[in-house]
Amino acid sequence: MNNAVSPYELFTKTAAAYAQNPFLHIPAVASRAYADGPIDFTYAAALSEIERLKDDYARAGYQNGQRIALALENRAAFFFHWFALNSLGVSIVPLNIEYAADEMAYVVKHSDACLVVAAPDHADGVLNTLTGEGVAVSVLPCDETATLPNANLSCDSADILRSTECAMLFTSGSTGKPKGCILSNEYFTAMANWYESLGGLCALEPGSERLITPLPLVHMNALACSTMGMVATGGCLIQLDRFHPSSWRETVKESGATVIHYLGVMPAILLTLPELPVDSDHTVRFGFGAGVNPKYHATFEERFGFPLVEGWAMTETGSGGCIMANHEPRHVGTACVGKPPDAVDVRIVDEDGADVEAGVSGELLVRAAGENPRKGFFSGYYKNESATDDAWAGGWLHTGDLVKSSKDGSLHFVDRKKNIIRRSGENISALEVEAVLSAHADIDSVVVSAVHDDLRGDEVMATIIPARECERNEAAALAIFENARESLSYYKLPGYIAFVDDLPLTASQKPKRGEMRAFGESLVRDGRAFDLRSRKKRSKPQKAAV
Repeated sequence: MNNAVSPYELFTKTAAAYAQNPFLHIPAVASRAYADGPIDFTYAAALSEIERLKDDYARAGYQNGQRIALALENRAAFFFHWFALNSLGVSIVPLNIEYAADEMAYVVKHSDACLVVAAPDHADGVLNTLTGEGVAVSVLPCDETATLPNANLSCDSADILRSTECAMLFTSGSTGKPKGCILSNEYFTAMANWYESLGGLCALEPGSERLITPLPLVHMNALACSTMGMVATGGCLIQLDRFHPSSWRETVKESGATVIHYLGVMPAILLTLPELPVDSDHTVRFGFGAGVNPKYHATFEERFGFPLVEGWAMTETGSGGCIMANHEPRHVGTACVGKPPDAVDVRIVDEDGADVEAGVSGELLVRAAGENPRKGFFSGYYKNESATDDAWAGGWLHTGDLVKSSKDGSLHFVDRKKNIIRRSGENISALEVEAVLSAHADIDSVVVSAVHDDLRGDEVMATIIPARECERNEAAALAIFENARESLSYYKLPGYIAFVDDLPLTASQKPKRGEMRAFGESLVRDGRAFDLRSRKKRSKPQKAAV
């Protein structure tokens, strides 16, 4: 167990103990957009680069209390800039390069980031995007820190503590705009301790693990869990840019991965590929993730030869409320996420806040056991104290997730109470998508909801009452879809659009959110929805203006 104050301090301790151990490996398949081959760093080499950047930022006057946005994708530079900034008490704001223009502008502006550090091939595009949205902030290519703009601070820097902000991650909520989750140094070091001591099927061997993940560093799992787990134990992080189904099996084998971090969509996709000897010819001991389709769980484990260990957590909980099925029985095929550990207090409650019996679905409430119920959790929502108070109503974090417990105390995930669509690991606010679609002249009213998708878990469904003069054909649906592309990331776009005369409404004429999923799925099943899923493509990297 480490007692480091910050991720940077933990990294320096690990680098001293495992100097020549590999810290980072980026396979060629993940670096081909910007490098000629694979990328490798030992702990000693990584620390040298971190210290160089630390000196550059310190000379320019950056210090505790500031935030810098990182548009560095899943590249090696992300880790080096993050740890260097953390050493000075500067918080990072991971910036998704695939954000639509207004999304990127919102995150940078709302976070009060004083600078954006971007990959060299994206810097001009990011600057053009932010300038076009009226956000005045400097954008610096990550390889030009010798020319950092001055921080323009006159105050003395405060001491760097466990409570010092380390990062701000934006997570979709049940209201339109994403909320900025403030994550402290303790959030990250507690995650390191949690993973290091997890044990059971997920026991980590110090100095020898190689963890492969395709998850993005703009999310908590890759940033806090996989990275800190490897740093805590002197292991090697194998960081991909994204999930590449066609080359996944070969990459896992060639990289020598011993641990896989997965999204629930990945097993379903991999099971569609032809069976090959390489399926079970690897060194993987376990997979760690969430949301695998129960009907594929056992089939995947039998074919690929390692357990998929399901867990439950949120950006807001960090390790403080994390639950894992890392011990048998795992109840494979039942959406089981394991038994709450002694360090986590749990309640399952009905709509009136009363505890429900075993086997009955209710909302999951969590807190850390002991004197500090928020230990290891997020520090709050930035500029949104009321939302933080609401989340912690009654001294428990209200997760918005529905679960039920079995007789042995295991928890089984049921659904999401809050208005969130979980597509391929991305949390999508239905209200955010509705706000964009509602601006279209052909739409009188619209409700966005989740519908089931075998591969992605959820898909975005837009059920529309059109304006009186609007056509109700595929061309009209496609026009609405393409118009939304200007304001939404590709994964937030509606995969299905259906035109209807009426929507399920409450007595106060509000959408019956609880009925929309079933309603939308009936429209899909009956062939009354236009299937636009094939048009949801990743955007190409932004190009610099000529």
